[in-house]
Parts: sequence; C-alpha cells; structure tokens
Amino acid sequence: MSGARLLLVAIFFLAANKALLAADPEKLPLWNMNAPIGNGSFEKAEAWITVHKAAKPNGSAVVICPGGGYGGLVTGAEGHGIATWLNSHGITGVVLEYRLPKGRPFVPLLDAQRAIRTVRANAKTLGVDPAKIGISGFSAGGHLASTAGTHFDDGNPKASDPVEKQGCRPDFMILVYPVITMHTKTHGGSRTNLLGKNPTEDLLKLFSNEMQVTAKTPPAFLAHAKDDKAVVPENSKAFYDALLAQKVPATYLELASGGHGLNGYKGPMWDAWQRQSLEWLVKLNFIPANAAGN
Repeated sequence: MSGARLLLVAIFFLAANKALLAADPEKLPLWNMNAPIGNGSFEKAEAWITVHKAAKPNGSAVVICPGGGYGGLVTGAEGHGIATWLNSHGITGVVLEYRLPKGRPFVPLLDAQRAIRTVRANAKTLGVDPAKIGISGFSAGGHLASTAGTHFDDGNPKASDPVEKQGCRPDFMILVYPVITMHTKTHGGSRTNLLGKNPTEDLLKLFSNEMQVTAKTPPAFLAHAKDDKAVVPENSKAFYDALLAQKVPATYLELASGGHGLNGYKGPMWDAWQRQSLEWLVKLNFIPANAAGN
C-alpha cells in the first residue's frame, strides 16, 4: 500500500473514532479567589473541580470527593482514577479539590455544595440531567459527601450569581469506607482536622451525619471492609441504619476483607463495590441498564 493511501486510511480511522474519544478534562475554579469560610467572612483561596466528560454520556454525573483525613487529598486513585472509571460507563466525573478545613468545619462543605450547584447550573453544557447529579467520597471524602447529602438547600432564587440559584442536594451518594460520625467511632485525625482539638457537643452532633438523616436525604450506596481498622465499619452501618429508619433507599455492601483502601484500590473487593454500585444506579434509574456492563 502506498504512503499516500496509508495516510488516507489513518485519517479515516481517526475521523471514525473521534466520537469515541472523550474531551480532555477541564479544571475550573469554584470561587474566583473569594471563598467563604462559613461565618460571613471570605478568604483569598480557591477550590477546584476537574470535569471528565464521558465519550458517550448517559446524562448522569458524580462529584468525587477524595480522601486524605481532611489533611490532604488523594486525588489520584480516589479522584481522577474514579472519574476515568465512571467515564467508561457513560457517567461524567467531576473531581473536587476542596479546601482543607484546618479546624474550620464549614469550608469543605461549602466547596462541595458549590461544586454540585456548578454542575447543576451548567448541566445543559455538560450534557448532564440536573436531576441525576450524585456525589461520591472515600474515607474523609466520604464524610464530606455524606455531609453534603445531609446538609443542603434549594438555592437562592434572588441571588445575582446563577450558580447560587441552584439547589445543592445531591441526587444520590456513593460512599466507600467513609468516615460518618464525629463521636467515639470516628477517625481521630479527620475529626481534629475538621473540627479542631476541642469541638463543642453541638458541633460534634452537627457533623455526625448519622444523626442528620431525614426523609429528604438522598439514596445511598455504602461499601466498607469488615477488617478496616483506620475507619471502622460501624461508620457505614450507623449511616445505613439511619437511612433505613427514614425509609431512604440504601444499600450497604459489607466487604469480607481489604482494610482501608481495599488492598490499594485493586482486586476483588475493589471490583465488587464498583460493579455493585453501578447495578444500584441502574436499579434507581440513574443510569441505563447497558451502562453497568464492562
């Protein structure tokens, strides 16, 4: 085959497969360096979202909250890696790089709420159904995701900022080995980083998300290994029980092993929560049945 013909074949191949290639991820600021800290004050700081669009989007999106004990962010395996996996199933992945609290408990929550509002405000551009925007989190990121799922509002219709007009309730939650409580079964480092060394009982209760569940809390899928010593599985169990008590649809996958991080984000336990969370999303009609396949 001549060189010219090979070139034409290559051009045809690229054109034919262009539709299968997702756009490059886009990193966007949430606050334009004027970020609230929760007491009417602001700081010159930024939180970011990175939008990973699926090549064949099905209309659902997930805001992803990486773990890190509220002292750092595991944005690889618990962030962009999750977005890539979601993209392979037609789901838009939005990685949230939230501000670290340093004892300012409302800072990460404000960032998570803003991320949800931003996706919802730009749903048409992103090819997302505004009623199919979920949130996912791992470890301390699971605490943040469950906080967003229990502390939300309908937006401010009088706001001049179109983003702030949007509600920040996630439509579903996927929580993997999450910190949930701030009481005795908590992860000590996460609690100190979030609430400070001597939090009040009111603050402990407010951020113990098993105590904040109502009938309006969105459905949740939880996965936790029985042998997790860093964040004990009683966290997930308490949240699951609270959801059932309020008749909120919920599934709790108790994994046989894997510890915290599920054997380094790989293997049968990791595969199990991914597969079953997709099946759960199909059951609740957040993604089509064919999206749960390999």
